[in-house]
Amino acid sequence: MSTSTLAGGRRKAAPAAGTTPGSAQGPPRRRRTALLPTAALLLGAVYCLLPVAWVLVAATKSGSELFSTFTFLPGSGLADNLTGLHAYRDGIYWQWMANSGLYAGLGAVLSTVVSAVSGYALAVYRFRGREVIFNVLLAGVLMPPVILAIPQYLLMAKADLTDSYLSVLLPLILSPYGVYLGRVYAQAAVPSELVEAARMDGAGEWRIFLRIGVPMMSPGLVTIFLFQFVAIWNNFLLPYIMLSDDGKFPMTVGLFTLLAQGSNTPALYTLVITGALLAIVPLIALFLVVQRFWSLDLLSGAVKS
Repeated sequence: MSTSTLAGGRRKAAPAAGTTPGSAQGPPRRRRTALLPTAALLLGAVYCLLPVAWVLVAATKSGSELFSTFTFLPGSGLADNLTGLHAYRDGIYWQWMANSGLYAGLGAVLSTVVSAVSGYALAVYRFRGREVIFNVLLAGVLMPPVILAIPQYLLMAKADLTDSYLSVLLPLILSPYGVYLGRVYAQAAVPSELVEAARMDGAGEWRIFLRIGVPMMSPGLVTIFLFQFVAIWNNFLLPYIMLSDDGKFPMTVGLFTLLAQGSNTPALYTLVITGALLAIVPLIALFLVVQRFWSLDLLSGAVKS
C-alpha cells in the first residue's frame, strides 16, 4: 500500500458546511419559542388597546345606538357626533384642545430645558451636596402628584396666580423624573475627557454645554420631552384645582365637565366619547413625527472611555 493511501486513510473527513469543527454534526436546532413571554406581551397589548378600540367604535354610534347595540358593532352617527361636538357652545371643545396644546407643548419644552441643564450639571460638575440634591430629586420622583396639588394651589393663591395659565404651567416646569433622566443620560453620553479637552481649548461652560452636551444628549432630551408632553396632556388634577374659568380648561377637565353634565343630558355622552377619540390624535401624530429621534435606551449614546 502506498504512502499516499495511508495518509488519506488517516486524514479526517472535513466538517460539513455550517457546522463547527469538533462538534457533532446534524440538523440545526429549532429555536424554541418563548410561549410564556409572548402570551404575556399579547395579553398586555390587548389590555392596553381594548379601551382604544372601544372608544373608536363607540364614537361612530348615535345616542340611541350607544346603549342598544353590540359593544364592538360600528354605528352610523360619527358625522353627527363630530358636527355636534363642533357646535357645542360655539366650539369650546377646540378651545380646550388648544389650551391642552399650549400647556403640554410649552410646558414640555420648558421642562426639557430645565431637566437638560440640571441633569448636565449634576452629571458633569463635582460640588458639595450634589448627591444630597440628587437624592431629594429621587424622593420627588416617588412622591404622588396628589400630595403636592394642594400646597401648589396655596402657593399660587398666595402669589395671586390662580385661575391663570401660569398657575398650570409653572408647577410643571420642574420635573424630578426629567432631571433624573437628564443626569443619567448625561453621565452615559458626555465623556469627561471631551469636556476637559474643550476647557483646555478655552471654551466656556455654556459653550461646552450647548455645542457638546446638548447634541450628545439629544436622544435623551427627546425622550424627556415626549414623557413630559404626554404627562401634561393627560394631566387632570392640577388644572382642575387651579382653574375655574372653563375657557382656560385643558381638554381633560373640559371633557370631565361635559361628562358631569351628561348625567342630566344623556345625549352629551356621545360628544364626550367623540372628544376623547379626537384627543388621541395629537399624541399619535407627535409619536409618528419624532419617533426617529426617540431612544428608549438611555445608554445608546454612551461613549466608552
